[in-house]
Amino acid sequence: MVQQKSSDLVRINARKRDVFDIFNFKHYIGSNPYLDRGALVFDFALVESREPLPIEDYISRIGSRYPHLGEQSYESYAYLFAQVVSQVGKLDMDLHLNHWSVKSYPKCTRISVESLHERTTREVVYFVWDWFEAITEDEDFDFEERLVKLQSRFRTSVFGGPTIYALLRTAYEKGIPAFYLWEEGLMQYGLGRKHVRGVATTFNCDSHLDSEFTTRKDDCKAFLKTLGFPVPEGDIVFSEKEALAAAKEIGYPVAVKPVVGHKGIGVTADVQDSKELESAYSRAVAAIPEDQPTRIIVEKSISGSDFRLLCVDGKFVAATERRPASIVGDGYLTIAELIRQENRLPARLDSPTSPMSKILVDDAMELYLDEQRLSLNSVIEKGRTIYLRKVANLSAGGVSINATHTVHDDNIILAQDIAQHFQLTCLGIDVITKSLSESWKSSNFAILEINAAPGILMHLKPSEGESVNVPSHILETFFESGADARIPIITFNKISVEELQTTIDHILLQHPDWTIGAVCHDAVFINRSKKVLSKNYNSNVQTLLRHPKVDLLIAEYPQEILEQDGMFYQRSNIVVLDDPTETEMILARDVFDGSTVIIKKGNNISIRRKGLIEDYTLGEEEPFTRVYLKETGTIL
Repeated sequence: MVQQKSSDLVRINARKRDVFDIFNFKHYIGSNPYLDRGALVFDFALVESREPLPIEDYISRIGSRYPHLGEQSYESYAYLFAQVVSQVGKLDMDLHLNHWSVKSYPKCTRISVESLHERTTREVVYFVWDWFEAITEDEDFDFEERLVKLQSRFRTSVFGGPTIYALLRTAYEKGIPAFYLWEEGLMQYGLGRKHVRGVATTFNCDSHLDSEFTTRKDDCKAFLKTLGFPVPEGDIVFSEKEALAAAKEIGYPVAVKPVVGHKGIGVTADVQDSKELESAYSRAVAAIPEDQPTRIIVEKSISGSDFRLLCVDGKFVAATERRPASIVGDGYLTIAELIRQENRLPARLDSPTSPMSKILVDDAMELYLDEQRLSLNSVIEKGRTIYLRKVANLSAGGVSINATHTVHDDNIILAQDIAQHFQLTCLGIDVITKSLSESWKSSNFAILEINAAPGILMHLKPSEGESVNVPSHILETFFESGADARIPIITFNKISVEELQTTIDHILLQHPDWTIGAVCHDAVFINRSKKVLSKNYNSNVQTLLRHPKVDLLIAEYPQEILEQDGMFYQRSNIVVLDDPTETEMILARDVFDGSTVIIKKGNNISIRRKGLIEDYTLGEEEPFTRVYLKETGTIL
């Protein structure tokens, strides 16, 4: 049935020509009355100003962009709008945002869509609203251009980095709680004493000394040489004059790179003569951070292909060949036009889930083209491949090829031997060789550098070859399963400070070595010690779940908090409801299989445990605390 218009609905956001109105936006960080996860909730309605088109007209136009949506039927405009928002919210990046709900009221329909980043999701809703109105007016709608802006919005959010998003999505799939710590600028995986925090592939358990050591390429290279591993002959210089002298002594071709740097910025390989070296030296200097002295490495350039060997927790897990960005001539288009054509490919969306970045046009590219007696205006004959850089820099448009299954055992042992010397969860080892299938002991093989915070998208989404699920390897270092990432949680809809203290004491009697975090509307405790209570209720919950010693959480979630912000965490092991409202009953919805739910209505008690239900009536002098304290043994 198509949703009916409301004759007395006041316009809130709708423009004069609009048929639809969107209003009452509310963002929830977690489980809420409308969805069991973080969501953007808003009201949708038809207004009196104009008649909408038949719903089939909207379905037809939307189906031209999303065929699977065009093949469905919808109860109302609201159901159609909700599904389109959910679909567009994936941003053509295959984001893991699949959940939505619709709830009808007399004057409007409340729509809830799963949300990770509030600002992006809100803009998605406005985007879809404008699209619907454009369909109504039979106007053109710049869908692709506006979608790119939405993608950019998400890309620049704290969740938009390829490595961060890959880990976050994998955590979601494994049932590992994960959230962003805004004050610290870190992601947290797991809860309480079981949690780890990190930035991309660097974690709080990593040695910061080892991480910093890998950025000192000169010292790290000397260390590897001491261990007997193959490193190129080279020297550190402090001026262009010294660089020229070093290159002459080593013998061309040479590679030039800053001592302190990352992502291949400022690196030039295969420098053939003094003129090229002067340019390479300038690029290396420009890449040095302002707070660092000018120190440049000039070393022998080794012929071969560029590879990344990745170790997680000291074990080899993946290898990727990296090739410089290239184009293939067609006999008509210039190099610049071929680059623009290549950059429009979906694979080069440069999103958290796309396998390649856009090809970057800069001075280094133009210089390399000049060395090949070409320019951006050159037209290349059909079928000829032109490499655009000497360095296989993926962030500048390079190509990644999975090479994991080709690696010789000696090279795996070498990677693991190196990783054992660093207290780092993830270690990337950049090497150059003709083939990883040949042992480093008998081939032209050199270690270029060590990376303490390696990106993982090149392995998870290579340009060519099979995916290696590196995010799983990383998270399984800390958690064998989602259950291993959690601590027990007891959730109440109402509990007084005195009852909270009684519950803490009861559990500590059984587990005196435990650290219990507890929060209600009026107080926060670590065991019996009262802590500062934040005005933002969920900030108190986050602080307790961020505590590295907390073994168990007790939290109160009354109706006002559920309606205002939602729950910070998902799922409880025990839920205790004392005369719950309809809204507070969602606490019983958000539980694990096998969890215990205790509901008191008046003096009647219902206990649901592992599929069994027990009902009885409280005795005249029997306190409710006695009932739920007895049940705490099921999780202890």
